[in-house]
Amino acid sequence: MSISAAIVLFAVCWFMVFFIVLPLRLTTQGEAGSVVPGTPQGAPAGFVVRRKALITTIAAAVIWAVIYVVITQGWVTVRDLDVMGRMPPAVQTD
Repeated sequence: MSISAAIVLFAVCWFMVFFIVLPLRLTTQGEAGSVVPGTPQGAPAGFVVRRKALITTIAAAVIWAVIYVVITQGWVTVRDLDVMGRMPPAVQTD
């Protein structure tokens, strides 16, 4: 796996985990009882992005490491994902 592919894989993992972590333990302004004029009641109250980004980075690093090992060890290849059988047969080298 090239360095650019590894960076792209980490970025994809990071953003997917970030969108999962964002709504966790979220308190809305309506629930807190203090709605700022001009904002909806569903807007976050006291939103802490730094903590969520740190949690996301740690979780994404673990997920990325697992996927990296699976790809580099060859446990899952592109041919394993070819369910339609459109790829030519693998070339055997002895």
